[in-house]
Amino acid sequence: MPYRRFPKTDAARLRALKTLLDNNEIYVVRNRFIDWQTLNRAQPAYDRLLTASEQYRMTLAAQTRNRHKMERSMQMAQMYVSHFIKVLLMSVERGEIKKQHLPLYGFTEESPGLPLLNTVSAIKEWGQKIIEGEKARLKKGGRPIYNPSIGMVSTHFDIFVTASTQQFELQERTKKANAEVARLRPEVDAILQDLWNQIEKHYENEPPEVRFRKCRELGIIYYYRRHEPHEL
Repeated sequence: MPYRRFPKTDAARLRALKTLLDNNEIYVVRNRFIDWQTLNRAQPAYDRLLTASEQYRMTLAAQTRNRHKMERSMQMAQMYVSHFIKVLLMSVERGEIKKQHLPLYGFTEESPGLPLLNTVSAIKEWGQKIIEGEKARLKKGGRPIYNPSIGMVSTHFDIFVTASTQQFELQERTKKANAEVARLRPEVDAILQDLWNQIEKHYENEPPEVRFRKCRELGIIYYYRRHEPHEL
């Protein structure tokens, strides 16, 4: 015998509710067998879940699109910050820039080295340090570093920071939208359980082939167990 199983996805929940709500038979007064209070709860619940699901889908899509943009800007910022630091350290090694200026960029005079720039926070930290450090050294009368210039580094750094901020905001919106969907699921499941119980109760005295067909027409989902013959 097939067994009843509640939807496991939001799309399946919406399909189950819509199938029932679109069936005129349950609204005919003479043949009405579902409580009006349950039906009155079903339509608003369907609308709320549909709206929340669409909102989540749109915010997730926007987050995915912006992630690619953020990743590209991150690669560029990482490259420019890394190249600038390499030129800075080579300039110090050649004696073109004094070691005493290294602390302006966040380095120590004793053992400066190329920092790891494999995370968003690391790029933000060191990008800000070298931009501020180069500006401070130039104010002291130092000659600017070229190839890359601090202007080019700053441009790509600002693009990256903007994209990173947008990505964080989109992630927060997606989390909020997902939380709203999760909040609605228990209510929808409870309504479906109530509706399905009433439907099955109405057809309980019908022959199995009629009972399962009628219940399926009103959105109830049945499954056969593995290796069970599909007789009905």
